[in-house]
Amino acid sequence: MKPNDHLFTVLNSVDSTNNYAMGKVHAGLASHGNAYFSPIQTAGKGQRGNLWETSEGVNIALSIVLDVHTLNASQQFQLSVAIALSGFDFFSAYAGDETLIKWPNDIYWRDRKAGGVLIENIFHGNVWKFAVAGIGININQPFFDASLKNPVSLKQITGKTFDIIALAKELHKAVLNRFGQLEKGQFATLLNEYNKLLFCLNKKVRLKKDSSIFTTIIKGVTENGDLITTDTTERTFSFGEVSWLL
Repeated sequence: MKPNDHLFTVLNSVDSTNNYAMGKVHAGLASHGNAYFSPIQTAGKGQRGNLWETSEGVNIALSIVLDVHTLNASQQFQLSVAIALSGFDFFSAYAGDETLIKWPNDIYWRDRKAGGVLIENIFHGNVWKFAVAGIGININQPFFDASLKNPVSLKQITGKTFDIIALAKELHKAVLNRFGQLEKGQFATLLNEYNKLLFCLNKKVRLKKDSSIFTTIIKGVTENGDLITTDTTERTFSFGEVSWLL
């Protein structure tokens, strides 16, 4: 048995791996590092209440339980950075150096979305006890519904077909490695890496805030998770405050 394999559970089918993992945590049946993978998600969850659409049996849907009691609630963006970097570590190993991180934690290849992250938290009073990091990554899907804006899979990039369980275990290991860095107080290093890998860094993009559309240049992300842009002046935007027009 490989390291961490005893923490890795394969489910035949599930509504959402995050829902399943959260249920295990609430029932006291999960601990740090437990990972739940399923080749079939009937109601996968994405950011801001969106569904994460994935074909059956071809992609990674993985949720990892993290014991975060040594962190405080103000470090939630720090965890997001660590998870995003683990997704980059994993995907770039196969897709190469055109892999990037789109603020706040999507995995991109060139200008196409390869994966996304949803982190859900469990508090006991004011104490941040657990986080469930849900990661969806497109692996063997050969084509996508035309309604999806800009998806891409590892198979489309490389022409190869992969063992999705083996790759999910690699992603699990990458998450635990990056979380270990965060626990050791290495967030400054993590944020520096994250900003170097930022999608559209130093490039002009079109953003929309409320009914206003404007062109600006992406300069980085602050330690609090705000997007830094510059045009006539430097501004920062919190997650959800602006949307991208690609």
